[in-house]
Amino acid sequence: MSLIANSSNAVAVVPVATSQPVGKSAEPQLSVRLAHCAADVIAAQRLRYKVFCEEMGADLHRHDGRDVDMFDDACEHLIVVDDNLDKVVGTYRILPPWGARAVKTMYSEGEFRIDSLKPIADEIFEVGRACIHPAYRSSGALARLWSGLGAYVRDHNVKYLAGCASVPLDSGSLNLGALRAELMAKHLAPTEFRVEPIRGLQSLGDPMGSRPATPPLLKGYLRLGAWVCGEPAWDPDFDSADFLVLLPIERMAPRYAQHFLGARTEQ
Repeated sequence: MSLIANSSNAVAVVPVATSQPVGKSAEPQLSVRLAHCAADVIAAQRLRYKVFCEEMGADLHRHDGRDVDMFDDACEHLIVVDDNLDKVVGTYRILPPWGARAVKTMYSEGEFRIDSLKPIADEIFEVGRACIHPAYRSSGALARLWSGLGAYVRDHNVKYLAGCASVPLDSGSLNLGALRAELMAKHLAPTEFRVEPIRGLQSLGDPMGSRPATPPLLKGYLRLGAWVCGEPAWDPDFDSADFLVLLPIERMAPRYAQHFLGARTEQ
C-alpha cells in the first residue's frame, strides 16, 4: 500500500511544506501516510471520537471512545503522525470506488439522492471524517493532510473527489441562509451533477444583509475549484447542514494545483 498525505475544525486550507511549533517548547516532526494496520485505524477512530463527540457534541451512537461505522473497513485512512510521540494527530478517510462497490453504497447516499452522479460513480473518490487534534491546529498538520491527499489524487489518477462539507447549525440560521445564497450563486454544479437532499432543512433564514462565514474545509474545496451539487441536507448525528461537494480534478484552479498535486510523500 502506497503512503500518502465531512467535518473539520481546521484553521488553514493552503498546503505548505513545513511544520510549525505546537507550543513554545515543542516542535512536532509530522509525517503523513496511509494506515498500515489495525492499530493505525483504531488510533484514527479514537481521534475522530475525541473531536466529533467530545469536542463537537456529535451523537455517533457509541460510547467506547471510537468513531466507527460501516464504511471504515472499505476506506483508506490517511493519518498525520507526530513522529516524536508516535501519535496520530490528524486523519482523513478516503472511500475509493472499489470500496463503495464492496459496501454497495457511497457515504453521501445516506444524505442525498445521487442518481445524477451514477454515470461517474466509478471515478469518484469520496473523502470525509477529516479532523485535527486540538493541540495541533496551529501546526502543519492540516497542510500535511492536504498535501498527502494531493499525492493520493496524483498517484491514483483520481478524476473526481466528493464529500459532504458540514456547516454547524449553531452558526445561526441567518449565516446559513447567506452562505447557501452565495454557494448557489457562485459555486453551483452544472445541472447534470445536481443532487437532492433526503432530509432538507425547513428554514435557512434570510440571506439579505449578512456576510456568510464559510467553514475552512469547505473554503478549501471551493478555492480548488469544487462545485456544490445543490441544496444542503440535515445531518442529525452532527446537527449540521451538509453540502455535497464535487471537485473535478481537471477543473482545479492552477494556482492551487501546484501545491495540492506537487508534493510526494514517503513510501
